[in-house]
Formats: sequence, structure tokens, C-alpha cells
Amino acid sequence: MQKIYLAGPEVFLPNATEVGKAHKHLCQQYGYEGLFPLDNTISGNTPKKIAEAIRQANEAMIRTCDIVIANFSPFRGPEPDSGTVWEVGFAQGLGKKVIAYSTDLRTHKEKTQSILNLGNANYDALGMAIEDFGLTHNLMFSPIVIANSFEASLQYLAQNGL
Repeated sequence: MQKIYLAGPEVFLPNATEVGKAHKHLCQQYGYEGLFPLDNTISGNTPKKIAEAIRQANEAMIRTCDIVIANFSPFRGPEPDSGTVWEVGFAQGLGKKVIAYSTDLRTHKEKTQSILNLGNANYDALGMAIEDFGLTHNLMFSPIVIANSFEASLQYLAQNGL
């Protein structure tokens, strides 16, 4: 059975454990084993040591997976969670199959303008240009965004024999 690492900001939800269990259950229904970051056992006696233990445990979990499904929905702004983006890059560097979904499939420019209240401006409040290639996300990772939900991502995997 192929293993899927479930990357995303769900770990910050008040009901993160329940969401992780639900995603893992869906994985099972599609014939995969889901690996949720909160499944790791973490220990440490300082915040810095705990943070390092989390990073190492997540890296180890990604190394054992075959596929990563990442939630690239906007998180605390128009961009996805930076930790999730890092995990995706790490997994891609290891040669893992990576796909992503987002509940907001507007263009990157539209999301940025809307979420940052910029109207129709082509530049942000700092005078920096807003990326505008008509893609849903930054050009570096937009190609992996294939669905608008977690389950639709699993359906994509099943339909494509992955």
C-alpha cells in the first residue's frame, strides 16, 4: 500500500487530530495509507528542541512516503503555509510524487489583490509587483495544484493510477 504524507496547515486547527483522522480514513478508502504529522511522537524540554524534533520527525515521515498531498489554500494571507511549501520542496528534492489542492482557485493576482485589499492594483503596499501569469499560485508550484479539495486529490491519484 502506498503511503501519502498529508501536508498542510490543518495541524494548526483546534480539531487537528480529528481532521487528520478523517483524511487518513479517506486515504484508506482510496487504497492508501495516510501519514499525518501529528501522528509523530515529539519530545523536548525547550521550544527550540521541540521545534527541531517536529522538523526531524516530519522529514523522516516524508522520507517514508511515496506521495505527498499538500493543502495550498491561502494561509494567513494569499500564499499557502510556508511550512507546507517547504515540505513540498523537500519531497520533490527526494523525488517523491507531489500534488496539491487549494480551496481558492482564483488567480494568484486576484487572491493577492483581494486578501490584501489592493483593489485592482498591480503592486502591493511596498511597491512590489504582483505576480500575474494567470496561474492559481506562484509559478514555481502552480503546476502541482490539481484539485480544490483533499478528496478530489485522492480521486486524481486513483484516476491516474498513482
